[in-house]
Amino acid sequence: MTGTAAAGGGPDRHRIVRALDLMTTTGAAGAQVRIAADGREFTARSGVAQLGSPQGVPVNGRFRIASVTKTFTATVVLQLAGERRLTLDDPVSRHLPGLLPDGDRITVRMLLQHSSGLRNYSDDLTGDPAELQRHWDPRDLVAMATAHPLNFPPGTASKYSNTDYIVAGLLVEHLTGRHWATAVRDRVLRPLGLHDTTLPGDRTTIPGPHAHGYAPRDGALVDVTAMNPSVGWAAGEIISTTADLDTFTEALFGGRLLAPAQLTDMTTVSPVGAYGLGLSTNVLPCGVRVWGHTGDVPGYDTLLAATPDGRTRLQLSLTTATRQVPLQGYRELVDEVFCGQGNP
Repeated sequence: MTGTAAAGGGPDRHRIVRALDLMTTTGAAGAQVRIAADGREFTARSGVAQLGSPQGVPVNGRFRIASVTKTFTATVVLQLAGERRLTLDDPVSRHLPGLLPDGDRITVRMLLQHSSGLRNYSDDLTGDPAELQRHWDPRDLVAMATAHPLNFPPGTASKYSNTDYIVAGLLVEHLTGRHWATAVRDRVLRPLGLHDTTLPGDRTTIPGPHAHGYAPRDGALVDVTAMNPSVGWAAGEIISTTADLDTFTEALFGGRLLAPAQLTDMTTVSPVGAYGLGLSTNVLPCGVRVWGHTGDVPGYDTLLAATPDGRTRLQLSLTTATRQVPLQGYRELVDEVFCGQGNP
């Protein structure tokens, strides 16, 4: 049976900390979580803010949320659908003629649920550190993808592609007449008071308190905290905190950002994959269904997750050192938050 809320009295704080400690002994430099369950919230952390320093991870430090940005972008597109500025079944060519060679066959819905067939432009990045320091124009990112044939005929399969959300960001700009970042600020950040969430553009630094992220390179760990996030743009640019992400998640599932019809669209699973629109879903072994999104960029991993009613929520930020997949402690954390029997 599929459930919609964590069982019992909620997660056990000691098990949560133990899971975080396991993460920071198997590859993460630092970890922080914010958990909401049964009307209560708490934070926990493990590891250090910077290798070689005893300073702990700031419990409300900023971090790169990477692909969790897609949930923000999808929210704005769905708001525009609710305002009848577009329909989800519009072909992309209706709004952005000439952008995609197959734009007459790829719909807005296909972009948001990763069934467009567009190649993921990230697959063409070489891993050269210089790629993460330069400015990228969104249309150049799309051009990288469309230089290749489609992965499959649009709508017939599902494959995760950052290109889908770059196109979605361009749709937002076309329909609003504003920069994508401005639309997100005006429609999501400011109404919710997400003052610690930023869209940095070409700014390479993380403002305010934050933990450093690392990546292995040439046999050594390199600090990769500073990067130009334009390489992710509407698919992965945003910097936030666990507090702001929790406010966003609660508002999203509580119907404060989308009308019921659009929220239903967002949480309807594609017939050709496991994606909704800007969200993916999974049923845990205990029977609880969880919606959310993950994100990873060099140095940072993020998880946003919630039950369909939004009453149980998890925001996780990891600063990575050596990556292990799956990272030990990750599954234990998720299971404890959504299936645990203890008390926070």
